[in-house]
Amino acid sequence: MAKLSPEFPKPKTVLATFVVAAFSAAMTSLSHPAALRVDGLSTVSDVPPVTTAKGAYVPLRAVATSLGADTNYDAQTGKIELLRADDTLRLRVGDRNATLNGKPLALKAAPFAVRGRTMVPLGVIARAFKTNVRYDKARARIDVMTAGPIDAAAQDDTP
Repeated sequence: MAKLSPEFPKPKTVLATFVVAAFSAAMTSLSHPAALRVDGLSTVSDVPPVTTAKGAYVPLRAVATSLGADTNYDAQTGKIELLRADDTLRLRVGDRNATLNGKPLALKAAPFAVRGRTMVPLGVIARAFKTNVRYDKARARIDVMTAGPIDAAAQDDTP
């Protein structure tokens, strides 16, 4: 009976595996979800924004609350209603058709749910709440700004 000797990987294979593992670990440690700010103040949500190559999606309730909107959700129909001043936005997860003040509003992407939170494209926030929005990929930051003066002392400009 012949003895089997263990075969060790070649040094090049070990080195390549190490390099790939180190690169993956570094990228994972450096990656973080985009920070969400409304009128210069950090907005906290139990679900962070979702960013893709096509854009940014924000947690609807967190942004709406920060902007002073009331949010109503009907679990039976899945309809979501946002009320802010004289504006009413109605939408549903998975449906690209919404209404803003009773008029049809076609969404570029359908809202979706992440851990029970409705995520909407950043552009929906701009159109529904008449805000300026910006997604800065380089700084991993999403800004939602309302029109009008902002208290400079309340702004948080830390990166």
